[in-house]
Amino acid sequence: MISKKIKFFNANGFELAARIELPKKEKPKGFALFAHCFTCNKNLTAVRNIGRALTSHGIGVLRFDFTGLGESEGDFVDTNFSSNVEDLISAAQFLEQNYTAPEIIIGHSLGGAAVVFAANQIPTIKAVATIGAPSNPKHVSHLLKSGIDKINVNGEAIIEIGGREFKIQKHFLDDINEKNMDKTLKNLKSALLVLHSPQDITVGIENAAQIYKSAWHPKSFISLDGADHLLTNREDSLYVGKMIANWSERYIKNQKPSVQ
Repeated sequence: MISKKIKFFNANGFELAARIELPKKEKPKGFALFAHCFTCNKNLTAVRNIGRALTSHGIGVLRFDFTGLGESEGDFVDTNFSSNVEDLISAAQFLEQNYTAPEIIIGHSLGGAAVVFAANQIPTIKAVATIGAPSNPKHVSHLLKSGIDKINVNGEAIIEIGGREFKIQKHFLDDINEKNMDKTLKNLKSALLVLHSPQDITVGIENAAQIYKSAWHPKSFISLDGADHLLTNREDSLYVGKMIANWSERYIKNQKPSVQ
């Protein structure tokens, strides 16, 4: 595998940190774009494992830090769900200009919801995979419940998520509450793969059922039995990567090899 640290600019001019991984002995069959979970970053172990499983199947992968997270520029407090979608579109444009436009887009947790919205705005996407995704972006508000009242009164609040403190402003809540996931899924023109664990206590399995129900065929579901939300077990994340790679080949196999 060839792994390179790269940077690209989003629509607001912020430099976003990314990593692109390519098969070592062959030209990529296609490229996948990966969106990490809420307040996570591109270096989460599960994200790395999924990406490398895809690369071992001949698929190039771009994973990056959303604005204000990880090594990317910008302030997290100024971001929201819509800005995450815009970052994904910028990442797709970078791939198109420097490698080959992505045909696969993958998202974990809230990133899974973001890739559904982004896929409708990236015309080259043929396959969308969600992992432990909520059926509506506003589901993430349950992570913010300790500070929602304060946000509504004061316009912002400091909230602990995953052991770290983040400042959340009201525009974030307003943005996720405006998003209609059901309508977006019905307008999705790409094939959809929903991966979810029945034991997920962060985003319940009923979310996967709603996503699957709302989307048109072709659509598929894979149960990640025994896995937790963050796929902390290495075998679980590698399994996810292998399943996405095998499934997505059906939608990219007739394409010409990409140029590195």
